[in-house]
Amino acid sequence: MMDKGELRRRNIRLGTTALAVVAGMVGLSFAFVPFYDAFCRALGLDGTTQIAATNTTTATNIPITVRFDANVDNALPWEFYPVDEQVTLNIGETQTIHYVAKNISDVPTTGTAMFNVTPEKTGLYFNKIDCFCFQEQTLQPGETVDMAVSFFVDPDMIENETTNEVRTITLSYTFFRSLEDMMQESAKADTQALAQVSLAAPLN
Repeated sequence: MMDKGELRRRNIRLGTTALAVVAGMVGLSFAFVPFYDAFCRALGLDGTTQIAATNTTTATNIPITVRFDANVDNALPWEFYPVDEQVTLNIGETQTIHYVAKNISDVPTTGTAMFNVTPEKTGLYFNKIDCFCFQEQTLQPGETVDMAVSFFVDPDMIENETTNEVRTITLSYTFFRSLEDMMQESAKADTQALAQVSLAAPLN
């Protein structure tokens, strides 16, 4: 029969292994995101937008309306919204708009933004010159920040028979808790879980 000390050690080993597996799965899921994002951007899949260093196109006299959507994952304690619900500009014209984010928690938190446009087929023609989504954003407790997006719609869109009828595009962002924040939360949870396993195991 296994003595109580050995049973306790086995419980701790099992708990540690299970928590390590869960942490590894979380890490792999986040690591996959950049590869998937690059693949979608190259093909314009899922409404993934393009990145441009500058606007080298010639503006047309054809107007298009861009609407702005904002979402926050439940794991991130932020408020997030566009300053304006929509703008109308000419296809090929550069426009800068703003979103606002506020950390409503009492600890610093870091968010990363995922984004797309609809109709999804316009992703190949929606170009961002500058965007808060290009890097993670860290907000201090109660901090509010203004975040800009500069973009243009490539006139090639009106030369494509599958997209030339589009006159309204919706740009949507969803902020998630960053990988670093998630891993820190996971490590904290692991420590607490291990302490509980250790306390639950019978003593000699």
